[in-house]
Amino acid sequence: MRQTSQISKLTSLRAGFAALSIFALIGFSGTVFAADAAPAAEAKAAVPGKPKVDAAAGEALYSNGDPSRGVTACLTCHGPKGQSAVGTWPKLSAQHAAYTAKQLKNFKEGTRANPVMMGMAATLTEQDMQNIGAYLAKQPLSQGVAQNKNTIELGQSIYRGGIAAKGVPACAACHSPTGAGIPAQYPLLGGQWADYTNAQLLAFREGVRKNSSQMTTIATKLSDQEMKAVSDYIAGLH
Repeated sequence: MRQTSQISKLTSLRAGFAALSIFALIGFSGTVFAADAAPAAEAKAAVPGKPKVDAAAGEALYSNGDPSRGVTACLTCHGPKGQSAVGTWPKLSAQHAAYTAKQLKNFKEGTRANPVMMGMAATLTEQDMQNIGAYLAKQPLSQGVAQNKNTIELGQSIYRGGIAAKGVPACAACHSPTGAGIPAQYPLLGGQWADYTNAQLLAFREGVRKNSSQMTTIATKLSDQEMKAVSDYIAGLH
């Protein structure tokens, strides 16, 4: 009995020592983990965050420019809120922000040629471009009207069904039945000036505009009459 009692006491002592050792180990490990986590947190905090898109800053640049950086106000040509008065300059209101920013970047890089716009975009930062795009995307759509009744059917046929004999796909497949486009991929077309749309199709066909191989391929298959018809039809879409 005495021997059994001694064994029991020894077992209890060993269990107590083991428990103390485990608690000590946990406490030490917790200290190490906390010490390791601190530098990691500091490193994460040190990484600068991506600047947020600022539509208000975009509006300021669009409407007033920035003389200190040589940035000219966009509304001079494109009108208040992106609603231009003539077909020489495209309507920009309600356009997808990513698409607007991409075009400005293309002008700055020279992959889309236009002497006026290349000069305008030269002083813009990528953040400026995103801000302007965000501002314009929030503006109300400027609707238009098709003018040529004689070509409405042809324009509608091309836009909605393409031209199978020439391998021309339906414009609606990418730009949507209403001309709203697909954000970040295909631009809003509905309501755009017919003269501007026609000019872009010609530029793609003649190799003057080179920032969309898909549109270049399509435009090379269209005749002048087909371009004018579909451009006029697009002007009335909404």
